[in-house]
This record gives sequence, structure tokens and C-alpha cells, in this order.
Amino acid sequence: MHHYGLADVRPAGGFVLIPGPDTRVVELRVHGVQGTTPQSLVDAVAAVDVAGDGLGRLVRPADRLRRPAPGPVLQAAGRPVSRVVEGYVWGRMTSGGWAKATWALLFPFSLANVAHWMLPPVPSGSLPAHLLGIGLRSLLRLAALLLTVLLVAQLAVISLDLVAAQCLAPGSTCLWGPTWVSEAPWARSVVGMAPIALLLLVLHRVSAVDWRIERKDVPAASGGASGLPGAHVATDPDTPALRVLHLVAGLGTAVVMALGGPTGPLRAPGGHGVALHVAWALGFALVGLAALATMLLDDPTGGAPHRGGRWLRAALARRPRHVLLTVAWLLFFVSAALLTRLPVRLPGADLAVQLVAALLALVCALIGLLLAPAALLARRTWRELPRDLRPWAGGWMAAPVVAVAALLGGGFGAGVALTLRRVLGHGELPRGYDYIALLWGVAGVLALAAGVLMAATTGAVRWSSLRRDKEWAREAALLHAGRARDLKRAARAWWWARWEQRHSHHVVLVVACVLVVGAVPAAGLRLREVELPGWARPFAGVGVVVLAVLALSLLRAVYLAARRPDTARQLGILADLAAFWPREAHPVVPPCYALKVVPELVSRVREHLADPGTRVVIAGHSQGSLLAAVAAARLLEELPAAEASRLGLVTAGSQLQWAYPRAFPAVVPHSSLAVLAGGLEGRWRALCRGTDPLGGAVTTWHRQVFDGMLLGTGFLPDGTSGALPPALRGPTGALVLGGDHWLPDPQRGPFPGRRWAAGVNRHADYTSDPEWDRAVAIAAGLEEVAWSPGGGPVLPMARHVPVTLPEPSVPITPKDTTPDVSPGA
Repeated sequence: MHHYGLADVRPAGGFVLIPGPDTRVVELRVHGVQGTTPQSLVDAVAAVDVAGDGLGRLVRPADRLRRPAPGPVLQAAGRPVSRVVEGYVWGRMTSGGWAKATWALLFPFSLANVAHWMLPPVPSGSLPAHLLGIGLRSLLRLAALLLTVLLVAQLAVISLDLVAAQCLAPGSTCLWGPTWVSEAPWARSVVGMAPIALLLLVLHRVSAVDWRIERKDVPAASGGASGLPGAHVATDPDTPALRVLHLVAGLGTAVVMALGGPTGPLRAPGGHGVALHVAWALGFALVGLAALATMLLDDPTGGAPHRGGRWLRAALARRPRHVLLTVAWLLFFVSAALLTRLPVRLPGADLAVQLVAALLALVCALIGLLLAPAALLARRTWRELPRDLRPWAGGWMAAPVVAVAALLGGGFGAGVALTLRRVLGHGELPRGYDYIALLWGVAGVLALAAGVLMAATTGAVRWSSLRRDKEWAREAALLHAGRARDLKRAARAWWWARWEQRHSHHVVLVVACVLVVGAVPAAGLRLREVELPGWARPFAGVGVVVLAVLALSLLRAVYLAARRPDTARQLGILADLAAFWPREAHPVVPPCYALKVVPELVSRVREHLADPGTRVVIAGHSQGSLLAAVAAARLLEELPAAEASRLGLVTAGSQLQWAYPRAFPAVVPHSSLAVLAGGLEGRWRALCRGTDPLGGAVTTWHRQVFDGMLLGTGFLPDGTSGALPPALRGPTGALVLGGDHWLPDPQRGPFPGRRWAAGVNRHADYTSDPEWDRAVAIAAGLEEVAWSPGGGPVLPMARHVPVTLPEPSVPITPKDTTPDVSPGA
């Protein structure tokens, strides 16, 4: 037996306090994507709201009279501590209803907006990096604007050309045959222009939706100077101007398309012809003005008094924006009135769509080219990191994401047009759509081949490792020592989880490459004005099927997301992930829920910490771990030291190491996590499972098993990084290495008095593991895994009272004890 006294241990954050009679722990939980029920969030059969505005709900367990009930007692340092379990429910901001479901139709817009946040960081003191950053942000906004223009142009092809000009032409037998609409030119013009007006109104409405923060005294973000995670996540003051510019560009595109296309306006005698020329020229001017202003608006130094950008911002103030929007709408309606004679085919429709697509492809290519030197210049900010912690694709990941957004945007519009033509059984589409079908046909065949190749390679690698009896989950052998059946089930899940995390970004790269390679023959044939040769026609047929499936599946997913949200989980996950990021590149995306959730979490924590006997632990699962980490970072910026020492953080199934710092190196860099860990002084605990394909380790890396011990490198309590003492085995079988608690999955147990979750849980139900309570107690500062002066690990202790503790159980050594790096996350 060992007796650890006061002189043996002094944790980095101070001594651990013995809980007194007035001490309580508030555990504030934040759920992940796709929402959750309040009852499951707080682990109760019933829950009741205690604060919030209906969108952001603060809930607690409820008794039979629907009154807030106390949470389960927390055991800390051998003593019971009062605990309050609260949950912040934010699922209504992203899920449910037709309005939110239609955001899925605008998913390419969301991808373009996410790509803006994936740009590499701009090192301080580097003028070339600064100029490249400005250029990349401007080009991304231009690409996002061209996506809006492409959507409007493709809708004009459907409504004005396919339906109004062809299907409703006099004498046409399309659908119900000739009607009075076919004989009334003004009616055909209304039918052609009304869907475009409706689309633009919907885009404006969606982009104007924002979440109101109900909490009082909400602190603002620091503007990125603190170095903490998420410091740059703030509202862009240029968003209202950007919203108007996108709408103006869409209206200008509709005017140009309706009045004749890029080649020139429709011909008409006398004053009517002059009016057509003037309206057409004004439409072109609106599109050019919107494109130029969009690029110039993103210069972060443009608002300085000595620079010209201040004139642009003054020109796009609230009143000038209203004037510009009013002029654009008046021009749209005047153009509709000038369409007194709609031709049999809409002239210039083919050239317009192809011109916008070509400009979009050119901008995407420029982004890819400029990203290469920008990523090289930013490399000095991460070159000291281990390879597994560096940004994906060397910081170049924004290029394939914006390319996928552009190709999906064009593909969805073409898919709707091809499907509608098949339904109508009448009409012709522009020639360019044949080449789009060829693009997607080649891409579909390549995707099938790539999928088969990836599946065969993965199966061969896994079979080879099994055949050679290679142990590729040695942490699992430690966690499940003496439980052969659990080890066999866990090892299989560990392998697949590790594969998914290592290769998830490769899937995005493969998709982008497949689409780009498919675009090469289509673009080459179109530029040479060559008809589709015989070898290309089967690919074009495949492309028609692929585009139709794309359009129908997305429309079906939107319907299911609105009527039966539980059956559209994958769509909801993608929408929830994209909606975390504020509007920067594209304004027509769902409003950023982080701008509401984080301030309200911060305000609620400050309310609880006003009681000097209260300790608050923010606990986030999956995507909620990012929200919890950003909220904790904001609190560390503002709180005095006495209150900050009563704040803790627990993350479970988190992507804060393997995904977010690698995909968004400028917003959640690895260095910001080190600053957060140092600010919390060991009160950041991360629960992880090797079987979890979506979550993993957060505070440790370079893990290896040697001589029956789990070793690794990670964050130390002062925020620096270094070698960690061997992992300790917790009382319920978890291995604690630094700040990471590796949970056995399946769980050991069952345990008396606790809910049991059988089987391999992977990403779900972290609160059912008894290690959850221990992590909360450590994060609250009531227990702590510390280091002795000699560097050896010791178990928790309390102030002024020598505690007699049993010897930690010695882990069983697996068969092969040679060092091996096994990420497990």
C-alpha cells in the first residue's frame, strides 16, 4: 500500500480541493449533429426546459410533476458531491420542416462556404502569404457568386426555354396540348419568369434568416488574437452586402438570359428594340458590378481610412443596398414586360450556361494554383508536428472541396433539366448538356472503378494482416486483457475505425479527381466543337442516368428530411456540419448555429460560476465537443483566474484532433488546442474509443504499446507537449493516458446501479460508461491524475488529507511487445 501525502503531489493547476457541503458540480452537456431528444441528452425518462427560447433549449431531468430534478450524486475523492445535469439542445436550428429541408438543395453553396474556412493560415510577417490570402478569399467569393449565377441560368433554361418557349409554343402537343396560355405571349413570359423570381425570393429569404441570441451580456469574440480554437468564428460584417450582390447578380443573369443571352438582345422594331438593348446592357452591368464588388469586398484592409475599400463599403451601406436591389427588381419586371414575343427557342441559352461554367472552372483552377504556394508558405506553422497531425493534403484541401461544389452545382441543374425533359416527352436542351452528361458518365464509370479498387485494396490489406497474425489494435489487447471474446469483437471495429479516419479525406480527393478527370474529355470535345463520337455516347447515356439519380435522390432526401427527419440521417449530418460555419464565401447558406450556441453557453456558465461553491464542466459529444471547446476558450479569455479555475471541459467521441485541425488549420490549429489545454491546467478530459470511426484521441498522439504499457506524447498540464507517463488503468477498466480516457468497448461490467449498454457502442452512448463520472470529477478539479516530481504517475489525492490508495492494477502484456505506433483514432 502507498501513502501519498501533501508533499508528494502538487498538480499543475493547484491542489485538489476536498468538496465541502456547499460544493456542487454543474455538468452542462452539448449534443452532436442530427439533434437528440432532451431526455437522452440528460439521461432521464423525462426532461423539462429551465431556460432558452425554444431554439436553444436548456433542459434538466424532470420528476413526475415536470419539475427540475437533481442529477445523480457524483463521487469525487471518495466523497459524494451534489451534481446538476443540464443539457443545451440546439437541434431545432438545423433539422425539421420544409424550409430547413430545402437547404439541402443548396448544398453546393454550403460546400463553397466551407471551403473558405479550409484555407491555410496566413503566417504573420509574410507579405506574399498575406497577398495570396486576400486573392484566395476573393476568388472563393467569386466562385460562390458564379454558383448562384449558374443556378439561375440553369433554371432559366428549364423555365424559359424548355417550358415556356418550347412546351407552351403555339401548336405544341406537350402535356395537355394547345391551350390559351400558348396563344397569349404575355402568359408564356409570366410562366417562364415566375419560377426565376420565386427562386430569387427564396434565396433572399434563406440568406436573411439568422438566429437571435436571447442571452443578456453576451461577450463578443476576440477576433482571433488569442490563439484559442474558434477565435475567428464570428459574424462577417460584409454578409448583408454580399447577400444583396448575389441577388443582384441573379436578377441580372435572368434579364440577360430572357432578353437574348450573352450574344446580344432580341431584335424588335422601333422603341421596343431600343428598350430591349438598354435593359440587356443594364442586366450585363449588374452582373459585372456584383462580380467586381464581391471580389473587392473581401479585402480585410479595405475598410481602412487611407484605402479605397472604405468607399466600396460606404457604397454598399444599408440605404444604397436597398436602392440597388430596387433597381435590379424593377429591371427584372421591365424585362418580363418586354418579352411580348417569346421565340421558339431561347437564343443564347446554350452559350450562357457554358460561359458561366467555363468561368467557374477557370476560377476553381486559379484557386488550386494559388493554394499551392499559399500552403507552402503556411507550412512553417505545422512542419514541427507529427505527420498524422498535419493538415490534409498539405493545406490544399479547399481546392478539391470548391471543385466538388462547382461540379455538383452544375450536375444537379443538368440532372433536373434532363429529368424534366424526359417527363415532358418534348423539347430540346442546349448542346452543352450532352457534354455535361458525358462528364458525369465518365465520372460515374471512374467512380465505380475507384470504388472497386479501394474495396479490393482494403480487403487485401486486412486479409494480409490477419494472415500474418499482425496485431493492429494493441491498445484493444490492453483494454480487453483476459476477455478474449470482447477483444475479438473490438479488434475488428478498431481496424475499420482506424481505416475510416485515415482515409476519409482521401475519399473527398478521389471524388474531386474523378469529377475533374471526367470533365477533361467533355471540355475538350466542346471546345473543339466536335459532336459526341461513337465511343462517348455510351458514357453520355450513363451520365444521363447518373444525373437523373442525383436529382431524384436529392429531391427525395429533401422530402424525407421535411416529413420524416429520422429517415434522412446522412443528409442531416452533412447539413449540420456545414451550418457550423458562418457565412463568408456564400450568403445563401443556413445560418451559423455556433454564433448562437457558443454565446449562450458562455452566458449560462457565467451564471453558474457566480456561485462560488459551483464548479462547471462543459461536456460535448462529437460536433458538440467543438462547440464546447470554443465556449471554454471564450470563457478563458474573459473569466478572472478564480472563476476560470472552477471551469472544466469533457469531450467524448471528438474530432478535435484527427479532423478539425487538419481540415481547418487556420480556425482550429493544433497550437490553439495546446493553448486551451494549458489554460484548463489538466481539467480537459477526453473520452475516446478505438472502435469509434468518428471520434478519437484529442490530447495525445504517437501512442504505442511497449512491455505491457500504453505510452505516448501529448499535452502537459501547462500547455506544452512532451512524453507522458505510462497510462493508468482506471477502476472500471479504462486506460488514462494524459488527458485521454480510452474506454473498453464493449464495456466491462455490468456495474451495479448503472445503466448498461451492451455490445460495441462505437460513437454512441458515452455517458453509459462509468468512466464518464470519473472524467467529470477530474474536469471539475475534485480529482486529478497528476505527475510526481520524478515523473511517475500517481492517483488522485485531496488537499491536507493523506489518502491511502491501492496499487494500480498491472496491465497484462500482450503476446507481441515490440514497439508499434497504433493510432486507434
